[in-house]
Amino acid sequence: MNARELALDVFCEMEKTGVYGNVLIGNVLDKYDYEDPREKAFFKRLTEGTLERRITLDWVLDCFSKTPVQKMKPLIRSLLRLSAYQILYMESVPDSAACNEAVKLAKKRGFSSLAGFVNGVLRSISRSRDRLPWPDPKKDAVKSMSVRSSLPEWIVELWLAQYGQEQTEAMLEGLEKQRPLIIRFAESLSEEEVLKAVSAILRTGVEVSAHPLCAKAFALDGCEGVTSLPGFAEGLFYAQDVSSMLAVETAGIRPGMNVLDLCSAPGGKAILAWEKLGAGGNIAGAVKAGDVSEAKIARIRENAARMGAAAVKACSQPTTAAALQERPGSCRNVSMEISVWDARRHMEELDGWADVMLADLPCSGLGVMGRKKDIRYRVKREDLDSLISLQKEILEASWRYVKPGGILLYSTCTVDRMENEEMVRFLTENFPFETESLDPWLPEQLRNADTAGGCCQLFGGLQDTDGFFIARLRRKQ
Repeated sequence: MNARELALDVFCEMEKTGVYGNVLIGNVLDKYDYEDPREKAFFKRLTEGTLERRITLDWVLDCFSKTPVQKMKPLIRSLLRLSAYQILYMESVPDSAACNEAVKLAKKRGFSSLAGFVNGVLRSISRSRDRLPWPDPKKDAVKSMSVRSSLPEWIVELWLAQYGQEQTEAMLEGLEKQRPLIIRFAESLSEEEVLKAVSAILRTGVEVSAHPLCAKAFALDGCEGVTSLPGFAEGLFYAQDVSSMLAVETAGIRPGMNVLDLCSAPGGKAILAWEKLGAGGNIAGAVKAGDVSEAKIARIRENAARMGAAAVKACSQPTTAAALQERPGSCRNVSMEISVWDARRHMEELDGWADVMLADLPCSGLGVMGRKKDIRYRVKREDLDSLISLQKEILEASWRYVKPGGILLYSTCTVDRMENEEMVRFLTENFPFETESLDPWLPEQLRNADTAGGCCQLFGGLQDTDGFFIARLRRKQ
């Protein structure tokens, strides 16, 4: 496994195809799952770090290169970014190694004529690493914050306008924190079974620690791929951030309810809802989950099957009978129907069906930039208006699915007030809903005046969660 060359391949593929970086990185880690964990960790750190720090790296490279980054050959541009990241951010890598390996790769990929250029730029950065010419915050605060945090200027401006400088700086610092992988164990597992599963994971060398906000949630450090961990194939746990778990917790789902998950892929909330309905033993209940394409539905079905959920239209045995036998607490009477639908289109047959509707709607994703590094470069300011229009269109088509007295649990993975608080205002002003306190379902450390009023904004890196917004609304009688 040549981690540097594989990283270069990933970045070249990103430029060529536009595929998300986290997808390509995950594919490589899955392909080389058998390799030395240290090599996989190096590859993951190098690729994710370079992707996250692209704006900063481009600023530095432009300071030392006569050819602007955007006018470089695509392969050379990617190679210089990867190598500059090693020099500036990876203390375990000697500068000489970063430079020499970059020169070797340039020659190997047919750019011998540019090997001297690559070497010169990188060695200039190495010599000047302690006195880099950063933007002056007194002359241009937005530019300075953008370059230092590697965040587009428009996002910095948005957050400054909505949250002020102190909160924005805290949010930018939070983005830089390394977030561990979060998993939750199946609701049907006893405390003894959870401890046994944790012990099995610990034996692989992964560090496991209980999450402070959810009882069955655990943080995994040093884990480069979840699929190979003991217990994954058996459906003992699901990779899911605590913010997503809290969206289900605050919905107050009880056995016997009907739960509708509008934009469900990859299915984590719907599966957790199914597990909560199953806590009632023989009390029947149902989950309907859907999304806009067959590809997304396939992901939900795959995850539901692994976790033992019944992906059928009527009550029946879960699709993984073996998992059911291993977890006798799994629900036999709760069905889970998974369908392709366009949430913008009203489905009359669902009117008044849902005791709880989970509306985790398409959004800008600004709350998960810490995990999906290239969101910051893909979302544009002009995209926000179209996303807000889409959210309104979906809510206008779907609000009737909630029965009178039922709950609409609205959530997004962003930290934009227009997609969050203003969307709650839109709901309460145009449809028969009112906000309801989240406090009965939230950990004490998250409760405040906003949560008492029905809304909770989580900020990535500041509360051990992704950036996420949750609002609980009850349909009036």
